[in-house]
Amino acid sequence: MEAAATFLGVRPRSVHETRRRLIHHGYRAELVEGVLERLGEMGYLDDEGFARAWIESRDRSRPRGEDALRRELSLKGIDGDTIVAVLADRAREPSVDDEAESAAAEPTSADRAAAERLLERRRETLLRDADPRKRQQRAYALLARNGFDPQTCQEVSARLLK
Repeated sequence: MEAAATFLGVRPRSVHETRRRLIHHGYRAELVEGVLERLGEMGYLDDEGFARAWIESRDRSRPRGEDALRRELSLKGIDGDTIVAVLADRAREPSVDDEAESAAAEPTSADRAAAERLLERRRETLLRDADPRKRQQRAYALLARNGFDPQTCQEVSARLLK
């Protein structure tokens, strides 16, 4: 229990991550399952809460598209139904950018808002290139590498860098 508490003290973890870590450190599977159950009852392990926190953190610090978030959560051992539910909630929640634009235009999707934040952070670097078409290509590639769908990449890169 102490090893799990120490591991969870660094940052929130999924049940899968915690199980893998404890087994890696040589704890018996039966003991690990008991500890995981107890930690779940105590509220320290909650895959849905972990997924929500992961997405919120990503949206703030390293914006990613829905595909990339789905892949990351899957690698963390979050089940598909939980991922779908959490990403659906993300799509319905208005972001800070949406609230600012509510009177001006249609509300942007969570992916579009994340893409805009990512390009805004890299804007100075992207604007170094004098050729607008090349700038847009680089912006598109940046967004695509970060898991944004082609339509979002096209719309956001065209609008923000011209």
